[in-house]
Amino acid sequence: MDMIVGGPGAFIGGVYRIAACLDGEIELVCGAFSSDARQSLEMGAKLGLSADRIYGSYKEMIEHEHETGEMDFVVIVTPNHVHYEPAILALLAGFDVILDKPMCHSLEQARHLSRTVDETSRTLCLTHAYTGYPMVKQSRQMILRFDIGLVRKVYVEYPQGWLSHDNVNSKQTQWRLDPKQSGPSGCLGDIGVHAFNLAEYVTGLQITHVCTDLRSVIDGRQLDDDVSVLLRFNNGASGVLMASQAMHNARIPAGHPESYIEAFANIYRNFARTVRAKKNDEECSSNELGDFSGVKEGVRGMTFIETCVANSRKDNEKWTALKE
Repeated sequence: MDMIVGGPGAFIGGVYRIAACLDGEIELVCGAFSSDARQSLEMGAKLGLSADRIYGSYKEMIEHEHETGEMDFVVIVTPNHVHYEPAILALLAGFDVILDKPMCHSLEQARHLSRTVDETSRTLCLTHAYTGYPMVKQSRQMILRFDIGLVRKVYVEYPQGWLSHDNVNSKQTQWRLDPKQSGPSGCLGDIGVHAFNLAEYVTGLQITHVCTDLRSVIDGRQLDDDVSVLLRFNNGASGVLMASQAMHNARIPAGHPESYIEAFANIYRNFARTVRAKKNDEECSSNELGDFSGVKEGVRGMTFIETCVANSRKDNEKWTALKE
């Protein structure tokens, strides 16, 4: 496994490294850990990697590792605007990819990335962590078996409070509130898309129409920090999605729900076993094979984000259909 991460101080990189190695099936062998070559070398050395496999850029790493043939897949853990290019380069070089959400900076990029996955016959995993929780998987199975009958109403929420005041100036905050790095949305693209993915994963349904209110609780922000969305599903059910990063008393993050790392580990394990089975033409447990969000979910996520943003800007249009 290789990692492309956002450099020292990046929040999720350490979580991914722990989760990936939890089952003993994945090993970190190289990486580009910062756009600053010196910082990348320092980080790689701390992780015990050989100096000749610590790179100053992801382009250098993908090119060299392609020549050596000693790496199986790439993990991309960067701000949103640095998802698309390294993913495309990795796929074209013959590597499978694990990519942080949302899949890309725009729906146009997501569509092209989807075509590239198809053309290269590689496997792409999108790290929607909450689909890795055992109780979430059990809920999905119960609903698919109609244990609770037909789904008529869906309510999904993701409350956070870490952006509830205006003096937040961390590295994590800066890129999330910058349209050039984050994309067309802030809170919606960061955590609202998790709620969207979870609603579709658990119910097995698809959201067809949205009615959206995006706003910034804190004055002066260029992107939303609070989201409310009315939903319509393809079976006739209705729903509500709420996501906010400005709820003062919410304590997520820091301190994600219990078993957060294990949920990520389930996704990494399922991805690794799927890639291995595909590579060696082996059988894989049906409970693990492909049981992770992929490029299809990534395109739907970007479709949801851009549709919600467009709908929120149209005062005279109540409902907007999702069109992939």
